[in-house]
Amino acid sequence: MELSQSTEQEKILDEFLMLRHKTELLCGPLTLEDMVVSTTLDTSPPKWHLAHTTWFFENFILIPFLPDYEIFSSHYSNLFNSYYLGVNSPLPKNKRSFLARPATSEIIAYRRYVEEALKIVVMMASHDQWTTLLQLLEIGMNHEEQHQELLLMDIKQNFFNNPIMPLYETGSIFIPAMESESAHWVEIGEGLYSIGSQKNSSQFIYDNETDRHKVWVDSFLLSTHLVSNSDYLEFIHDKGYQRPEFWSSDGWSWLQEHEVTSPLYWQIKDNEPWEFTLYGLMPLNLEAPVSHVSFYEAQAFAKYCGARLPTEAEWEVAASGEEVSGQFLDNEFYQPGVPTRMFQKFSQIHGTLWEWTSSAYAPYPRYESYEGILAEYNEKFMNQQYVLRGGSCVTPRRHYRTTYRNYYYPQMRWHFCGIRLAKDKL
Repeated sequence: MELSQSTEQEKILDEFLMLRHKTELLCGPLTLEDMVVSTTLDTSPPKWHLAHTTWFFENFILIPFLPDYEIFSSHYSNLFNSYYLGVNSPLPKNKRSFLARPATSEIIAYRRYVEEALKIVVMMASHDQWTTLLQLLEIGMNHEEQHQELLLMDIKQNFFNNPIMPLYETGSIFIPAMESESAHWVEIGEGLYSIGSQKNSSQFIYDNETDRHKVWVDSFLLSTHLVSNSDYLEFIHDKGYQRPEFWSSDGWSWLQEHEVTSPLYWQIKDNEPWEFTLYGLMPLNLEAPVSHVSFYEAQAFAKYCGARLPTEAEWEVAASGEEVSGQFLDNEFYQPGVPTRMFQKFSQIHGTLWEWTSSAYAPYPRYESYEGILAEYNEKFMNQQYVLRGGSCVTPRRHYRTTYRNYYYPQMRWHFCGIRLAKDKL
């Protein structure tokens, strides 16, 4: 049964305010000094995330839809623009950490100001405006959910680069019993499959998930489990990082230039492997899946194993048969957990870690970007990046669906990403 517009308006406002509150809760463990820190060219200060997600609602909803709306501050228009050149010239990303001012308290005031104005826009929307406004609200809310994930990714990177390696969470960590079943291969038969989402889907989807289309998939094998820390440690002990035969040319050059010898957050302490987490430096859990590896590392490990990375079509075909249940942000355990028995064929294929695929990030057949300035949301990044699938332990559950296409450059690894192996069926 379809909801009336007034009921739908109240529902979306409740979801909007809960979402906004959750973003601020994620900043709860931080000090004011933490809020302005950004330690790499990939990351942004937590304070900037709070402001940018607010800027998004102001620019794409309030200014177009609310007559006589007065912007909160003329300075914010380019300070908190990320990459929308159709709006103005954004502040360069490497200067976001220069923003000691405006103060965090002013950013919180900005959030409240925009939230109050947005309530007015939603409740005053005419019938003719509502369909467009609802679409923009959903994009804005999903955009903020992306930044909830980015917040935790960036905080982890910031704390890791601090010599004292602060803890984000200080409570004790419950680690469930390990999975007793070892990894094995599952065969997926050849056939003509449909992947992606229909453009007229009733569920929210990004433009890059459309249009649903048919792909031929040859028979292949996919591992039931993500690659574990123990598996990856064997690769390191077998001098995998010193053997160029496993690496692509670009991967080997990246490896040499940055002197990479292990996954991003691994450390050696008393001759034993440790891992930096949002809970501090901990002994490496050998049964947990390896995380924070680049595409280059994932590709090299796969070749070392006589395997490969799945294509995104193969991944979606396999994952579509698995119930969407797993470790997401909502579980409030911000570290990839060990596998459990709760799966049909593929353990941890939803949640836990984004999984690298071998597919370049490119438009699907009949792809149509958002209209206007929002066309910059996804389309402008469709080059030189690889697709990841599956969500992670810091992805909001509401944000995720099996057709979701994440994407990163091959050298990036500060996101919560891991490896699932595939093989050709001979």
